[in-house]
Amino acid sequence: MTQIQLSDAQAVILSAACAREDGMVFPVTANLKGGAVGNVCKSLLKHGLIEEVPATDLNTVWRHDDEHGPITLRATPLAYSTLGITEDPEQPQDGRAETTLAPEPVRRRSGTKQEALIAMLRAEGGATIDEIVAATGWQAHTVRGAMSGALKKKLGLEVTSEKVEGRGRVYRLPAA
Repeated sequence: MTQIQLSDAQAVILSAACAREDGMVFPVTANLKGGAVGNVCKSLLKHGLIEEVPATDLNTVWRHDDEHGPITLRATPLAYSTLGITEDPEQPQDGRAETTLAPEPVRRRSGTKQEALIAMLRAEGGATIDEIVAATGWQAHTVRGAMSGALKKKLGLEVTSEKVEGRGRVYRLPAA
């Protein structure tokens, strides 16, 4: 399956929706200005990560439809798998048939430093900051930022760390 690359705003909105019990996108907690929320939601709809469902709370309306009335947005099972959430969410049944449109494939670059970082963290024994610095050429603060920002927040991966005698702090990702 092709990995969908999310922008920071998309990841924040999608993560918040997936964290909710009902999977609803609204109310959006991200601090976005102007029409940014609309643009992000349109993109997520296009990729099949969220879907339109009838709104039961008028404070969460995405748009109004002449035929179906108020419409809101909900995260799809693809959203959960894209964020690395393995358990199947219990989606409320709304009587609508699931859409079968496949999201557009997203081209992902290979051979990136982020890819190398993930591989090092998934290797047996994990990796230290110094080892990652030597392999990527990044500064130590960049490595820590990539782990907390790109891996944890954006990709939703669970980075763990522990002190290992003679080696220092070792960071790991669970095997894929």
